Amino acid sequence: MATKKFRCKVCSYIYEGEQAPEKCPVCNAPASEFELVGEDKPEKKTFNKNSNTYILVYTAVIVVIVSLLLSFTSAMLKARQDDNVKLDTKKQILSSLPTLDLTQGDVATLYANTIVAYELLDVEGNVVSKLDPVDDFDVKAAEGQLPLYVANVDGATKYIIPLNGAGLWGAIWGYIALNDDKNTVYGVYFSHASETPGLGSNIATPKFQKQFEGKQIMNNGVFVSIAIVKEGQKVVGQDQVDGISGSTITSKGVESMLKNSIGAYSAFLDKPQQPTNEGGNEL
Repeated sequence: MATKKFRCKVCSYIYEGEQAPEKCPVCNAPASEFELVGEDKPEKKTFNKNSNTYILVYTAVIVVIVSLLLSFTSAMLKARQDDNVKLDTKKQILSSLPTLDLTQGDVATLYANTIVAYELLDVEGNVVSKLDPVDDFDVKAAEGQLPLYVANVDGATKYIIPLNGAGLWGAIWGYIALNDDKNTVYGVYFSHASETPGLGSNIATPKFQKQFEGKQIMNNGVFVSIAIVKEGQKVVGQDQVDGISGSTITSKGVESMLKNSIGAYSAFLDKPQQPTNEGGNEL
């Protein structure tokens, strides 16, 4: 009688005999894991799921599938993420105008109704490009150009200048809005990347920012910026605000940011204001 062949379904070991062994001599699988191999058909190859090759292939396939899913999700959400970033930037710009209530209504609509111009200036204060303040508000200025936002608040012109600087632990930034005299501060907005909670992070609080309202950046027609000093200290020939207690470096970072960022616009600040119509456009 011809000898039968039995194959272990776990490790593919082939056993010859009248019946399957009690256990596989290779992987110790029980007899129930053996199957009869027919002599009249080619032996069917199976993949050993316990082998290193199987584990590596399986892992690679899962990684590829997950990567494709993440890439697809990211692509689907990118447009929404970009819109959220733009909306947040518009909100930050509007936050430099303290009389606006950003909790009421749609920020995008309020921005469109308030910001009437987005201009790029050269170092001499001349307008070299006028962009759409709604659709092109985030276009980066080229080297040697200065971005300027023009707002109309209750019929009055406000000039909004972007600010960039460094605090104790990282970047700080914001916007300062000047009245149409290009001297008196209408409002400010500051934010930060990683200043110390409860200390340097207080530059983003209304209490600190409100101090700047009504301060002047000029002294007898010369740009001097605004000093940030310890409470009780006085400076001569320059408006000042109280710094943040226990956060001297961040306070001085804001002071330097104001001086350097606004100082770049000195030529523009020296130019007389152009008359505007109700829409904020120059006549």
